[in-house]
Formats: sequence, C-alpha cells, structure tokens
Amino acid sequence: MKKLKLTGIIGVGILVLATSCKKEDLSTNSLYVPASTDVTANATLAELQSGHTLYVGRCGACHGLYSPDDFSSAQWTSILSSMAPKAGLSSSEKTLVYKYVSRGQ
Repeated sequence: MKKLKLTGIIGVGILVLATSCKKEDLSTNSLYVPASTDVTANATLAELQSGHTLYVGRCGACHGLYSPDDFSSAQWTSILSSMAPKAGLSSSEKTLVYKYVSRGQ
C-alpha cells in the first residue's frame, strides 16, 4: 500500500513539473521587430534585435508573450527582476530584454 501511495505521489509530482513550464501558443506577429527608427540614445539596433531574440526565445519558452506596450518601463523592471532568473538570463541578457520591451529606455 505504501509503495502504491508513493508511486501516486511521484506521478503527480512529475505531472506538475511537466505542466508548470508549458509553452502556450505564441503569436509573435503582434510584437514589434526592431528597425533603425527604433534606435535611441540608450539602445542600438543590435541591442534591440538581441533583446527581441532573447524575449521570444527565453521568455516565450515557458509562456505566452506580452506586447512591450502592455506594461510601463517600471513594470517591466519588476517583471524582469522576478522572471530573469527563471529564464536563465544573465545580467547582460536581462538588460537587452529590458531595452527591447521598454523600447530603448
């Protein structure tokens, strides 16, 4: 009986882990793709493009993506503070994603 109960607990644990990082249908069509007109004093085109790639690849690996316009720069700072470690972003990668989602702020 104990073995059956343990097997059930392990099975539920595996199910929870398998679904906790579930990729939803992504529609990247609504995301802006950085162009030369998006360059600011704080962000080069290469930085914005790298941030876009990281945002789609790392953030989109576990969940649907939000439009950068859905949140303010301050909100993105808070979001990235909590989510960057989960996405395995280094400090420099986190900065690139922030430059992308804040449109070069």
